[in-house]
Parts: sequence; C-alpha cells; structure tokens
Amino acid sequence: MSNAIVATECPDLKLLHRGKVRDMYEIPGEPDKLLMVATDRISAYDVVMADPIPGKGKVLTEISLFWFSLLGDIMPNHLLTADVNEFPEVCRQYREQLIDRSMLVKKTKVVPIECIVRGYISGSFWAAYQKNTTVCGFALPEGMLESDKFPQTLFTPSTKAEQGEHDENISLARMQELIGKELADKMADASIRLYEKAADYARGKGIIIADTKFELGLDGDELILIDEVLTPDSSRFWPLDEYQPGKGQPSFDKQFLRDYLSSLDWNKQPPAPALPKEILEKTAIRYEEARTRLTVG
Repeated sequence: MSNAIVATECPDLKLLHRGKVRDMYEIPGEPDKLLMVATDRISAYDVVMADPIPGKGKVLTEISLFWFSLLGDIMPNHLLTADVNEFPEVCRQYREQLIDRSMLVKKTKVVPIECIVRGYISGSFWAAYQKNTTVCGFALPEGMLESDKFPQTLFTPSTKAEQGEHDENISLARMQELIGKELADKMADASIRLYEKAADYARGKGIIIADTKFELGLDGDELILIDEVLTPDSSRFWPLDEYQPGKGQPSFDKQFLRDYLSSLDWNKQPPAPALPKEILEKTAIRYEEARTRLTVG
C-alpha cells in the first residue's frame, strides 16, 4: 500500500526505538526533546502485522492531540508541538513523513508501569472473572454479564514488557512495592480521573470507553501524561447505541482485527498472517469513525 507509512527513515536523527506503532527519535543538540512518529503499523496479540492501515498514524495523532487538550486540567502532558514548522530544523527535512503524524515532546523518565483503567468487564478480565470472581485483587459481584459496567472504575496496573513479550497484571500493592507508595497512589488517582473525564465526554459523543491504558512519566519531580492517549490502539471503544450487556460489543478499535485473527489457525506468534483487503479497509473505517465522533463538532 503505497500511501501507507510502515517505517520512517530519518538518517540525520538517532532512532531510539521502533515500537509496535511508533518510531521514536533523539534530536541532535536537543537532549531534552524527542520526536515521536505514529506509523501506519498495527499490532494484535503483541505481534506487528505485515500489512499496514493507511492513514492510521494520522488518526492516532489527531485523537491524542484532542485528548491532551481536553485533559490538561487534570494532568500536564509531554506535548511541545505537533506543527512540523515548529520542529527543529534537522527534523523539518522529513516533513513528508512527519506531517500530521508526529509530535515533538519532552523527554521524561518513563515510569515502567502500564496504567490500565477499566469501566466495563471485557477481554481478558472477563475471561478471568468466569474462573474466579476475584480478579486482580478486586472482589467483583456475582452474576456479572460480559460487557457489564463495574460498580466503580477499576485501576489494574501491569508491568511493561519488552516487545514480543506479554505485560503482566499486578496488584496496586505490588505496584507500590515496585515504585513506592506515594508515586503509585498518585498514578492510580490520576489515571482514574483522566479516564472518568474522558468517558463522560465520549459518552456524549455516542462512544463508551470500556477500558484504556495510560503511560506516565516524570518531568523532574512532576508526573505527566506521555505517549499516545485514549486512541483506538490503547482503548476499547464501543458504540453507545448498540450497547447490550451479555456479549462482546461491536467496537471502533482493533477488536475487529483480533476477532478475525482468532478465526484463523494462527498461534499468535510471528510471523503474522497476511490480512485481506476487506479486513484492512473495515479496520480503517472503524478508526476513522472514532476520530470523527470524538473530535468533530
């Protein structure tokens, strides 16, 4: 797909990390800044697919920029600018690769914890609940249905695994042991407040945010929101008008892709299977609809 960006090439910058979706660069002479570029790669089950979703990186960037603005009263974030014209000169030569899909951000000390917040029971949490109603240390009510709303918002952190490995769910108590009680409690409180404000907003736009994950970093002693935020890659988005507890929900995220992959005889290990054009197109439509509903009007 010629109009998709699978990987960026910026030889005058230092490639720090090529993740599942983002390429991260250090900038010569700017040690306190990073360039973060959202490609059109898509991953599922921690495996990067061979086929990209054209335009996906631009959708993710626009949604993240929207949330950074909306949630700024709860927590500051790492964004410096998303305007390529304001990037350092060494970056601007790569304008065609960067426009509408990149952010110049503060370099922070990343806290090595995934801050997962759940408002509804779904996915791996639902699978675990069916075996034991106490999940991740939370004693949940008997008789919950798949996709039911929790009585209260849950913070369920996990460790950050290396690429190709799986994150490990941990309790808040274990998180406190790993990074200290004060920081852990601050992260949990901020994550819940971020989620609840976003979920209230999204509901008014016809989207249920079932769960999401945040990444936080330290800018000196200040805790700030980093990476992407509340995108279809990091969240489960459901259409409010189709919501019916008791089953899995249609979604505006990559659950559609996961469902397709689950129908295949594939062991969820690299190499990823080739994706039919129809699956790529339908996934792209879901991402675009999430962007439109959240950010337009």
